Amino acid sequence: MNVDHLNQLLLEFSVILLVAVVAVRVSTKSGLPSLLIYLGIGVALGQNGLGISFDNAELTQVLGYAALVVILAEGGLKTNWREARPVMGAATVLATVGVAISVFVTAAGAHWLVGLDWRTSLLLGAIVSSTDAAAVFSVLRTVPLPRRLTGLLEAESGFNDAPVVILVVAFAAVGEPDPWYVLIGTILAELAIGLAVGVAVGKLGAYGVKRVALPSSGLYPIAVLALTVLAYAGGALLHGSGFLAVYVTAVILGNSKLPHGPAVRGFADGLAWIGQIGMFVLLGLLCAPESMGSAVVPALVIGTVLVFVARPLSVVLTLTPFRLPLREQALLSWAGLRGAVPIVLATIPMVSGAPMAQDVFNIVFILVVVFTLLQGPTLPWVAKGLRIGDGSMGQDLGIESAPLEKLHGHLLSVALAPDSRMSGVEIGELRLPTGAAVTLVVREGSSFVPDRTTVLRGGDELLVVTTDEVGEAAERRLRAVDKGGKLADWLHGRGT
Repeated sequence: MNVDHLNQLLLEFSVILLVAVVAVRVSTKSGLPSLLIYLGIGVALGQNGLGISFDNAELTQVLGYAALVVILAEGGLKTNWREARPVMGAATVLATVGVAISVFVTAAGAHWLVGLDWRTSLLLGAIVSSTDAAAVFSVLRTVPLPRRLTGLLEAESGFNDAPVVILVVAFAAVGEPDPWYVLIGTILAELAIGLAVGVAVGKLGAYGVKRVALPSSGLYPIAVLALTVLAYAGGALLHGSGFLAVYVTAVILGNSKLPHGPAVRGFADGLAWIGQIGMFVLLGLLCAPESMGSAVVPALVIGTVLVFVARPLSVVLTLTPFRLPLREQALLSWAGLRGAVPIVLATIPMVSGAPMAQDVFNIVFILVVVFTLLQGPTLPWVAKGLRIGDGSMGQDLGIESAPLEKLHGHLLSVALAPDSRMSGVEIGELRLPTGAAVTLVVREGSSFVPDRTTVLRGGDELLVVTTDEVGEAAERRLRAVDKGGKLADWLHGRGT
């Protein structure tokens, strides 16, 4: 590697990124998850396209894991705990018991319909039974679902990677796999360790980040990202689930009202996009289309069993006790999109030298592409046909907090949604605690200093200065008025 090689590499990398950015626009218009376009870029650059030779499955697996850490961190930072908490029990059962049901039903189809041996069938079932958060939410951004369904899908996608990785590693190992009771014990132990590490790092990290005034706002996103990576590494080194640890840490941090929260989430969003692009391009390079012909029929058969039998059965058996309506169960069944996770997991048997590893990779690759093409664009139609949707993509009150260390205060940047109930409320009617004041209003591109009689409008942005002592109380009051109007809290906290 020299400077000339570096220049060439940077040129190629920048061109790929620009093409991928434009592809996001295309995927948004068409309803297709962008992963398909990124895979296509990798295939076009590979041996059957521009001729780049790449067959390093181990490097792909390592970089894929790193990308998944960033993707899970970004998903956790954007998870709204108030929406996810009511359905956390259902999501946990679906991500564990539901995954087990999906694994065995899919494996049975692979064994009896395709003729694969039981071990390879179980390996395939484990690889394809995990839903992918990036694929799911690239489509759900355009579907106005009820919040409980969005929260359930989000939590399931964040949790189900952990048990699936354990199963895939066990089935792909050389030699006889451990007995079933050992596997279950290992899964439970790793999940418990990952959960404990995630909670510990998340709580301690949130406490520290909120109380340390860093000299630059750009340091906050770096600190938060470092905490999520720390959780993953710590969980993995303690023989726990690093993926669960990073997601739990990110959820706690994302719901802890961190300073410069929107900037932190924007930074994580950008890194997640880079991770997705790089990972899928590498996976596209790794595939060899000329060797995939024999995998088409098995992929279609196994995918049909997965999408039309295994996934619906796992949803019905695990969510019926939670009294979820059948219409919503049907949508959750169809929304179980596959994406990054199964293809990355398909590199594990290739690295470990498992029998039929290349065939497994080819089957998973074709299955993900075909059934993402089927499910992704049709998901909005399915939701509409099932009459599921709240009719709007509701927005919460956006509040960004920046600590003012030397002044012993906080600066709150408040963005009102167009339909906020704070619209029509006078500044004086906000009844902010003593020590907090609205100092500036930005409206339609112009800013002015308000007085107590200034009437707020939807879409306004406010700058609120508070002392350290009343910062959290002021934020609670603003959120209460946003939800309940100027009479919020008037009668024993009603309207909050």
